[in-house]
Amino acid sequence: MMHRFKFLMFVGAMLFAVPAHAAKITIAAAADLKFAMEEIAAAFKQEHPGAEIDVVYGSSGKFQTQIQQGAPYDLYFSADIAFPRELAKKGFAASEVKPYAFGRIVLWSTSMDAATMTLASLTDPKISRIAIANPKHAPYGKRAEEALRASGLWEKIEPKLVYGDNIAHTAQFVQTGNAQAGIIALSLAVNPELAKRGGYWLIPDTLHEPLEQGYIITSRAAGNLLAKSFTAYMNSKPARTVMTKYGFVLPGENTEK
Repeated sequence: MMHRFKFLMFVGAMLFAVPAHAAKITIAAAADLKFAMEEIAAAFKQEHPGAEIDVVYGSSGKFQTQIQQGAPYDLYFSADIAFPRELAKKGFAASEVKPYAFGRIVLWSTSMDAATMTLASLTDPKISRIAIANPKHAPYGKRAEEALRASGLWEKIEPKLVYGDNIAHTAQFVQTGNAQAGIIALSLAVNPELAKRGGYWLIPDTLHEPLEQGYIITSRAAGNLLAKSFTAYMNSKPARTVMTKYGFVLPGENTEK
């Protein structure tokens, strides 16, 4: 009888152990989160050794469309909170839409000292190509367009614009010399890899609508405990410290910098 009891205890322990090692989530994350999310995911996995986390970075608008078409994402972190709100209305969310940060846009260049420039500098005839994310589906591109229009510069520089598929792709245009300047996310510009390549000028947030960012647990992950644990971790002090390091303004904090 004792041997049978020990056997049942062993089987029970194995049943509880399997999910811990098999647990996996796939995250669709806005490209501005690339460096911050990599650090946060790595720290989370240290606390959850059995967890497997795959992160796909790209355009928030395109992710929204893909989720509606059945893409296998468990969490969706959007650079524009309007996208997950729309998904929630249509029944694609298993959680409330929760804000996680406000993003900022900057003027960035690797060939010029952007720290001494303003948006008006982009009218210089020496600058022939300027990169922004595609405003049709990339929130950072939409905010860039708003800032340029508010400054009365859109019509003057529109012929110079080249469009990135997302904000990381936009930064690549500048990095590779295919654009002399670009409007990118502060969270990318402060990353050491990009910071050593060029300086930036912080675009006043009075020139555009707030870049309020939000996330949801998707409906396909309704019973995924790892997804819930990860979203809870996003509110932890270590995660918030990482987000702040990359220039994100957290909910409840002052958006002016």
